[in-house]
Amino acid sequence: MSYLDTLNERQRQAVEQIEGPVLIMAGAGSGKTKALTCRIAYMLEQGIRLQNILAITFTNKAAQEMRERVHHLVGAEADKLWMYTFHSFGARFLRREINNHPPFTDKFTIYDSDDSKQMIKNILKELNLDDKQYPPRNIQARISAAKNALQGPESFRAEASGNFYNEKIADVYDLYDKYMKQNNALDFDDLLFATTKLLADETIRRRWQDHFHYILIDEYQDTNHAQYLMAKYIAGKSQNICAVGDADQSIYSWRGADLRNIMDFREDYPSAQIIKLEQNYRSTQTILNAANAVIKNNVERLEKRLWTENNPGVHLQKYAASDEHNEADFIVESMMKEHGENHVPYGKMSVLYRMNAQSRVIEESMVKRGIAYTMVGGTRFYDRAEIRDMLAYLKLVANFRDDISLMRIINVPRRGIGQTTIQKLSEFSKQGNMSMFEGIMSLEESDIPVLARTKLQKFSALIFSFLNASTEGDVFTLIQKIMTDTEYLSVLQQSSDPQAQSREENLGELLNVAKDFIQEQPEGGLPEFLEKVALVNDVDSFEEQDDKVTLMTIHSAKGLEFPIVYMAGMDEGIFPGVRSLMDETALEEERRLCYVAITRAKEKLYLTTSAVRTMYGQVKPYVESRFLKEIPVDLLDEIRGNSSEAKRRTLIRSNNEQKSKWALSSAGIENKPVAKKSVKARFDWQVGDKVSHRMWGKGQVAEVTGSGKHMMLKLIFPNDQIRQVMVAFAPIEKEE
Repeated sequence: MSYLDTLNERQRQAVEQIEGPVLIMAGAGSGKTKALTCRIAYMLEQGIRLQNILAITFTNKAAQEMRERVHHLVGAEADKLWMYTFHSFGARFLRREINNHPPFTDKFTIYDSDDSKQMIKNILKELNLDDKQYPPRNIQARISAAKNALQGPESFRAEASGNFYNEKIADVYDLYDKYMKQNNALDFDDLLFATTKLLADETIRRRWQDHFHYILIDEYQDTNHAQYLMAKYIAGKSQNICAVGDADQSIYSWRGADLRNIMDFREDYPSAQIIKLEQNYRSTQTILNAANAVIKNNVERLEKRLWTENNPGVHLQKYAASDEHNEADFIVESMMKEHGENHVPYGKMSVLYRMNAQSRVIEESMVKRGIAYTMVGGTRFYDRAEIRDMLAYLKLVANFRDDISLMRIINVPRRGIGQTTIQKLSEFSKQGNMSMFEGIMSLEESDIPVLARTKLQKFSALIFSFLNASTEGDVFTLIQKIMTDTEYLSVLQQSSDPQAQSREENLGELLNVAKDFIQEQPEGGLPEFLEKVALVNDVDSFEEQDDKVTLMTIHSAKGLEFPIVYMAGMDEGIFPGVRSLMDETALEEERRLCYVAITRAKEKLYLTTSAVRTMYGQVKPYVESRFLKEIPVDLLDEIRGNSSEAKRRTLIRSNNEQKSKWALSSAGIENKPVAKKSVKARFDWQVGDKVSHRMWGKGQVAEVTGSGKHMMLKLIFPNDQIRQVMVAFAPIEKEE
């Protein structure tokens, strides 16, 4: 049987339509990976050369899965396929082209988030800016957003003009850019920013257009402006671009993803073929009906409806808890029941929540009952101190201009180089417009005391010995040498710290990583190894474990699936989050997030709410999430607790409903966000008035309640869509 015979009609269409622009609207669980891999195999069968195909995914895990599937279809030839994430493609592109972008060279270091934040901290000190008034993480996010929008320091400053706070951030951005160039370092955003800037050059762009005649992009709805332009530049000549995505799963606007990229695909490529993959192979029809019912309430979407040939399945299970502790106990007891009575391994279950803070009480309940769990989004392996230390040594060996890495390990393990010496070295290096390592090479011209100079020169000799080792052997041998010659390992072995053994074991695991790398890339050297570890994320390393429940945020769960899923915190102000309640655009993204969560479940879905929760040290009442109310009641079974608990929940919930008629949690009322509106609110509305809304269009007022700033309207729009809004915050205008 040919692989084509295993495809449904729409999948086969997606595979065989290889010329011209194509948008594959792939619903959750619709077999898009299968369609993509078969498409690549089919292209090769049609005589298209492997090196002329570029395939882009968003995670290394997805890229590896696709590569393995293509390998299964076409053999070892698949190993030569250009299959990368956007960031890893950018890194490979820049190794070849960045010498055209001085002062950077192809020996650049990739700074991770912590490296970047450390540089910002150093700059804040240099500028005498209070890190409480200017939190490094916030500034990092602002710079990241600017780069994703292809905004350099100069244009950022121009936009910041007249705003004191933003002008200070512009000062930080200026120095950040300056020091990144001095250090020959790129952050994650630079891998996209610099790539896009270089592709804007016609000579470079044509070179890569001549290389890639076909481009495939997965998760197109998650692309930001830089990624969008990268794809457009490369596809510009042939127009053979295949974008795969689902507008209903666009959930990353907070990191720059632009829904318009997929919504306007046909505007960018007028001849585009649109193919919908709506048959789901993952979930029961009941679960899909719930997902369809929720997402249809969004206005900004491309219409599709998931269906399946799977069994209808059981109803969704709803539990209304009295508080978050009762909610957690129910979840854990339900898991124990599924495990004991239905013999479901704990590894087939997952708890999803909107905010990380929700996990604490669930963890406590699981520990109390002896249920093992794993968390996605905890401390990453590569974020552990001992691993970061080893990687800092490796980064400095690869790039002597890397001051951030040097400052991390210049006195680790302790070698008598104190902060005073480091500060003097830093000042001396800046005066001479040198990196700190170059400064060590020129100490004769400094006022650093002789004893300190000797220690610094001994350190530089150590680094040079590692450089020699890197040219003579592999990464595994180099790491071993660093661990031994720095005495890092022996210090741990002699330590009485109870964590020392664990840290030693982690270093052993780093050696395993190096060994695996050598097997995967026999020709790969230190730059390639550093590139590989820099671009790993949590989801890449996620492995389902039979004996452990998985706890994670909904954002982390994207792309995963579990037979049994628990969605905790289905309360207004929790999910949707309080900041989205008065912003239609944000609310629609929250609903898409709910859609993603529901479609992670294969067989059973539990939804839990809580009448009260302790948030920020205060007990606050909550009402059911509007998303829960959007699920038809005939798809839900409500689970009852004991009678006294049930009465308590009913009383609390009844009081909450009185306090929040319009389904706003008390948290939402107490912390009203500033609405994004372009018109001044007016309070003279009457039944029958014509209304215009920027997203919903033209409608009519059906009901008016309250007055002044408490005025609420029920609005009817075309297709009998009913919306309820608070006038003070809604972006509505009266049609005269």
